[in-house]
Amino acid sequence: MCLLDGVVRWDMSGIRCISQSHHDQNNPLCSNGQLPAVCGVEYAAQAMAVHGGLAGNSAAKPRAGYLASIRDVKIGRDRLDDLPGQLIVDAEKLMGDGNQVIYQFLLFVGELEILSGRAIVVIDAQHTEQNTR
Repeated sequence: MCLLDGVVRWDMSGIRCISQSHHDQNNPLCSNGQLPAVCGVEYAAQAMAVHGGLAGNSAAKPRAGYLASIRDVKIGRDRLDDLPGQLIVDAEKLMGDGNQVIYQFLLFVGELEILSGRAIVVIDAQHTEQNTR
């Protein structure tokens, strides 16, 4: 499932992505024709994954990452599907090493903040080791 439509900009410290999929009634996260705002966490997780791929070591094989925890989540609306315009997804890498990364994320439409928080992503080193043997 890919919810993001594109990358607006990125550097080693963060990424900005855009999406219109919150308008799509066939969005796989929709329930009873509505897309709850908490689903924005998945949009943020996908932006973090794209950032990890772009900013990572291009010579190495991609490694799986798992969303281990989210903290300080603030939700400003009940739904995403009724928002006009493009959804902007920002993810900023606060710190990390080869095994764990902490991101701060923010979703908004225009000037309206929809969802924000922090996430810890754990990189699956064991999975990578097994695939290289």
